[in-house]
Amino acid sequence: MKLYVGITDNKWFNLLRASQPLDEVNFWQPSGNKIFKTLSPGELFLFKLHSPLNYIVGGGLFAHSSILPISLAWEAFGRSNGAESFNEMRANVARFRNNGDDRNVDFNIGCILIEQPFFLSEDKWIPVPYDWKPGIQQGKSYDLSIEPGHSLWEQIQMKLSLNNIVYENIPRYGEPTLILPRLGQGSFRVLVTDAYNRRCAITGERTLPVLDAAHIKPFSEKGDNAVNNGILLRKDFHALFDKGYLTITPSMNVEISRKIKEEFENGKDYYKYHGNKILLPIDHDRIPSSEYLDWHNINVYRG
Repeated sequence: MKLYVGITDNKWFNLLRASQPLDEVNFWQPSGNKIFKTLSPGELFLFKLHSPLNYIVGGGLFAHSSILPISLAWEAFGRSNGAESFNEMRANVARFRNNGDDRNVDFNIGCILIEQPFFLSEDKWIPVPYDWKPGIQQGKSYDLSIEPGHSLWEQIQMKLSLNNIVYENIPRYGEPTLILPRLGQGSFRVLVTDAYNRRCAITGERTLPVLDAAHIKPFSEKGDNAVNNGILLRKDFHALFDKGYLTITPSMNVEISRKIKEEFENGKDYYKYHGNKILLPIDHDRIPSSEYLDWHNINVYRG
């Protein structure tokens, strides 16, 4: 296993530390030209402040990396982007971009999604490992099986223990193990959006501002934020899905309720999709769960 130490903006850290508790944060990268691929989901991503504060001050569990329009990053994570407002976030990102901030451009940023973040009090900050070089611009990865990665891992375990921070998937002592982290709501939205290749599962629509990550079994009904409890839908289809006017069968077919015609004397734009197969994620683990689909068919769909 590995961990990664990423250099963070001090203002980003201070605002988020003051906002605890948080279930997720977006560790954004201003350039938006490459996806972070260093870690696997469930490995530790640590936060280091800018020099001269050469300390590791917090971290969390890496979940996913994506390149998103800054507007979508704000809609998904809000203040968990480390800013009080969208305009403040744009200004923060623009400080690091060569071409500044054109207000007419919804520019892309790199997004590293961190679950179950922790922020250490100043007396528990960890000095960077001995091999850290002043010229490092973004961050550095460490192998936990060899030095100095192993010692860093032991220090992190100790700090988590002292702060009463418990990860279900990281033992308090001993060798690290890799289990997927619990997703927050913003991360759920991004992972579902990417799982469906940014296309509505029913219509194939690609216009990102009109696409929603829909829960099959709602969070209010004890549905979780797992990707296989999600489906990417155009906003009007999402509304119909939530209100039971359409469903997806366990065989992955679209079923449109007769209630649309009975109640609204309309619906031809929807009935043309009746019986169609939905577009599915390539990754089998992200395909909608038949258990969740059965629940929706029984408890929500109006037939």
